[in-house]
Amino acid sequence: MSKQVTYLLAACLSAGALFVSCQKEQTSASQQTDQNGVSQTALSQISARGFSTAGVRKVEGGYLVEGDILLQEEDLMSSSTTPNLRIAETEQYRTNNLVKSLPRTITVLVTNLPGAFVQGADEAISRYNALNLSVKFQRITSGRRADITIEGFYQGPSGGFITLGSAGFPTKSGDPYKKISMNTHPDAYGSNPDVLYVASVIQHEMGHCIGFRHTDYMDRSFSCGAAGAGNEGAGSIGAVHIPGTPTGPDQASWMLACSNGGNRTFNANDKVALNYLY
Repeated sequence: MSKQVTYLLAACLSAGALFVSCQKEQTSASQQTDQNGVSQTALSQISARGFSTAGVRKVEGGYLVEGDILLQEEDLMSSSTTPNLRIAETEQYRTNNLVKSLPRTITVLVTNLPGAFVQGADEAISRYNALNLSVKFQRITSGRRADITIEGFYQGPSGGFITLGSAGFPTKSGDPYKKISMNTHPDAYGSNPDVLYVASVIQHEMGHCIGFRHTDYMDRSFSCGAAGAGNEGAGSIGAVHIPGTPTGPDQASWMLACSNGGNRTFNANDKVALNYLY
């Protein structure tokens, strides 16, 4: 999940002259990279999987797309035979892969993060468990490997937005995505993070982990403003419409692409979508 930054950042850079000799060899188009170090091949693969290529960043373990979704290298190499894709409507959407072996309890471990993130995780877990779904969550502190580990990263704003958290999608085998990364930079949540705000972001990223795409994936300007406009598209990852969810914009959905800066939890349509899948 991302948040639009409404203030300007100024950076002073000093640079020396750089001289290079001419080379006869030329880099092929597929090997050329953008300003974020992402190759054209990777961008093409990301687009083919149904994601926007705007603002893609190379990060540890893969590529960060759409502000908060981590695609691993193996995701870019996979293909799908699922034909049930719909685009250009504002409804609830899921990926092709969902969590299997239901009913199931997914364990969550919060590691090396301040207390507000631990409390936020507990609140997010309680919100899911209150729905009495076939998938439940339980926070653990040690003793065994967790299904989802919540850990921190430190990154300031870029391009007018700041990443609040990121996650990925379930595996083909039906396991939830294994990691949620939460930004500890003060421009993300401030020096004294609000627990309910943090909980809302963790709740959103948990949604990705169990297979939910952004509610406004077809027009991100709905929650991100004009600067974040774009259709995330549909491809091999899947954008499968969840029956019973509305065809009009859903302003309060917990899976909107960008945060409103406050406490956002499940609305009535979100609960319909969660109950339909789980």
